[in-house]
Amino acid sequence: MTIVLTILVYFAALYVFSHLMTGRKANNDAFFRGNRKSPWYMVAFGMVGASISGVTFVSVPGMVTRMDMTYLQTCLGFILGYFAVAFLLLPVYYRHNLTTIYSYLGTRLGRQSYKTGAWFFLLSKIIGASVRFFVVCIILHDYVFAPLGIPFWLTVIVMVALIWLYTRNGGIKTLVWTDTFQTTCLFGALILITVNVASSLGMNITEAFHAIKESGMSRIFVFDDAKSTQYFWKQFLSGIFIVIVMTGLDQDMMQKNLTCKTLREAQKDMCTYGFAFVPANALFLALGVLLVMLASRTGNALPASGDALLPMFAASGQLGETVVVLFTIGIVAASFSSADSALTALTTSVCVDVMEKQDDERLRRRVHLLLCVLFVVFILSFKAVNSTSVIDAIYIICSYTYGPLLGLFAFALLFPKLKPWDAAVPYIAVASPLLCYAIDTMTQAMWGYKFGYELLMLNGILTVVGLLCSRYIQKAACQTPS
Repeated sequence: MTIVLTILVYFAALYVFSHLMTGRKANNDAFFRGNRKSPWYMVAFGMVGASISGVTFVSVPGMVTRMDMTYLQTCLGFILGYFAVAFLLLPVYYRHNLTTIYSYLGTRLGRQSYKTGAWFFLLSKIIGASVRFFVVCIILHDYVFAPLGIPFWLTVIVMVALIWLYTRNGGIKTLVWTDTFQTTCLFGALILITVNVASSLGMNITEAFHAIKESGMSRIFVFDDAKSTQYFWKQFLSGIFIVIVMTGLDQDMMQKNLTCKTLREAQKDMCTYGFAFVPANALFLALGVLLVMLASRTGNALPASGDALLPMFAASGQLGETVVVLFTIGIVAASFSSADSALTALTTSVCVDVMEKQDDERLRRRVHLLLCVLFVVFILSFKAVNSTSVIDAIYIICSYTYGPLLGLFAFALLFPKLKPWDAAVPYIAVASPLLCYAIDTMTQAMWGYKFGYELLMLNGILTVVGLLCSRYIQKAACQTPS
C-alpha cells in the first residue's frame, strides 16, 4: 500500500507541476517546439533524467555482475558524441528551423528519403519505448499490484493514462519542466539508496568508495583483448556513434533541445548534459558493486539476471520501507520521463512527417490519444508472448533500425552536392540491416568474432555505400536504350 500511495502522491505532484508551468491549453507550436523559449539549463538538467529509462535504472547496477564497470568506457565515448551532435547536427537543424529532424532529409535528399527516415524512427521508437515501459510495468506489477489483486492489463492502462493526462495539452513545453522535477526525484532517490546500502554494510561514503575501488568489479578499461565486446576502442567508438544516432538522429531526444531560444543555447545545453553521463552511470555502477557486497554479506544468492539485482533488495523490503519508497520514486521518475517524451515525439512525427498537418490541433490530440492506446496494445502483446528471448530479439531489431538513419544523415552531410536515387532509398534502408545480420552471423561462424555496438557503424556504412551505388544504377538505367 505504501508504494501505491507513493505513486499517487508522485503523480499528483507531477500533474500540478505540469499544470502550473503550461496551463490548461497550449497550441501546436507549444506542443511540438515549446514556442522555442525553453531555458537551456532547464533542458540540460531534465535531459539527463529523460535519457535514463526505467530499464536503465534497474539494469546498469546489475551490469557489474558480468562486465565490471567497463560500461564507463562507452560513457566516455558519449561525451565526444554529444559534442559532435552539438556542433555538426544542431547547426543544421536550427538553420532549417525544423520541427522534426527528418524533414531535413526531404529538403536535402528527396521525399522518399524523408518518409523512410520518419518511418524508421516511428518503428524503432514505438517498439523500443513499449519494451522499456513493459519491463517497468512488470516490475511494479510483480512487486506491488499483483499482491493487491490488480490485473496486469489494468496496471498498464493506468500507467499510460497517467502519462497522457499530463502531456496531452502542453506536450514538449510541459516535458521541459516536468523532466526537471523527475530528474531531481530520480537522482535524489539514487543517492539516498546508495547511502542506505553503504550504511547497511556498516560503511560511510568514504569507506564505501575505497571498498568499491579495491573490489574485483572496479575494472573500467580493457585494452588486452580485441575480441572482447568490452575492448576499450569498441566501447569508446561505439559510445560516440550511439549518441550521434540515438540522440542526434532521434526526434525523441532532439525535440527538447530544439526548444531552446538560440543555437548557442542549444549547444550549451547539449555539451553540459553530455558531461553528466559519466558520473551518473558511475553512481549506478557503484551501487551495483555495493549490492553485490551486501548479497555476499547477507548470504543472498545473486539473481540469474543482473536486472533483478536492485529490485531484489530495494523492492522486496529487505532494506526497509524507506528504500522501497525511494526505489518506487526512482523507477517511476525514470520510466515516466522517457515514456512521456517518446509519446510526444511520436505524436509530433506522425502529425508533421506522416500526415503533414502541423497546425491541426484536433488531429494532434487524436493522434496523441491513439498512440497511447497503441502503446498499451504493444505492452500487453509483449506480456502475452511472455518470452525473454523474444523481448531481447525486439531490442536487437530496434538497434538494427537505427543504422539506416545514421547512413541517411551521414550521406546528406558528408556529400553535400550529391543526391541518391530517391526511389531506391526505402529498399536500401531495409537491405542494409539484413546484410548486417548476415555479416554478423558469418563472422561468428567463421572466426568466432561477434559484433557488439560497432554493428551500428557497419550498418551506417553499408547504407551510405548503397546510397552512393544507387546514383550509378539510376544513371545506368537512364542511359539504357528503350
